[in-house]
Amino acid sequence: MADRCRRVLVIKLGALGDIVQAMGAAAAIRVHHRDAAITFLTTRPYADLAKAAPYFDAVWIDERPGWRDPGGVLRLRQRLRQARFHRVYDFQTRARTALYFWLMRSQGRPQWSGIAPGASHPHRNPARIRMHTLDRQEDQLRHAGLAGPVPPPDLSWLATDPSRFSLVPEYVLLIPGGAPHRPQKRWPLDRYVALAQDLAAAGLAPVVVGGPEERPLGAAIAAAEPKARDLTGATGFGDIVALGRGARRVIGNDTGPMHLAVAGGAAATVLYSAVSDPALTAPRGPDVVILRRNTLAALSVAEVAATLRLQSARG
Repeated sequence: MADRCRRVLVIKLGALGDIVQAMGAAAAIRVHHRDAAITFLTTRPYADLAKAAPYFDAVWIDERPGWRDPGGVLRLRQRLRQARFHRVYDFQTRARTALYFWLMRSQGRPQWSGIAPGASHPHRNPARIRMHTLDRQEDQLRHAGLAGPVPPPDLSWLATDPSRFSLVPEYVLLIPGGAPHRPQKRWPLDRYVALAQDLAAAGLAPVVVGGPEERPLGAAIAAAEPKARDLTGATGFGDIVALGRGARRVIGNDTGPMHLAVAGGAAATVLYSAVSDPALTAPRGPDVVILRRNTLAALSVAEVAATLRLQSARG
């Protein structure tokens, strides 16, 4: 019986948006296994986020050892076996995590929810790869015997105190960055500059956030619009949640911080190109607008500004 499982492992190794979208499923698992010790296996960049979550009793960092690191594989095998998990929920569902199922084989293998060959609770839905991440996770949990509803990801618990940024009450959060190896997912910088100018003209302060590598973007927007506030490189995950909650709206590319903001309760406009599919990955919330073009250069400032009901003469 699932509710008798005393030691549970949840696996999610993906990028930031993937980690955020797994938090609803984690909440459902916590409710179902209310008395179990639940461990979350993830990668180093997201360990602190997971440690702050109210769903896990322990967080393990997966160093992702490969076959060229046999010592690392052996250490991982030993750790997995010694933990003697009763059930594993594999939300990564890739060859790597199927390997972890294989590494546990000598202990009598735990119950396993996922797609690994031989799993006790396989997710056999042939449509799974065409499902939105949240729908796929809910369906996977249903196949594993969790009949209750899976809530949407809620990261309100991660919010910091935003007062240290001393922002004006009326502002719009801009997230112009994204994965550097996927430039097609970025709305052109000159459009963000023009949008920031429109916001300032409408009495709304543009506030730019992003990682340290996106400081040139924030600096360019702030240089073109003196009323803009550049916070690139100055915010953590909890800050983005808090700043999103306080913003009139969050506007940005298809990138992890947008998932943080929406899961924290922000109203948002998310910009998609043809290289990613919002039907599979878009953040969901009560006030989320998705704007998609084959190439983001075809998306006008006026169209984005319209989601704030601003008037823009720009094309």
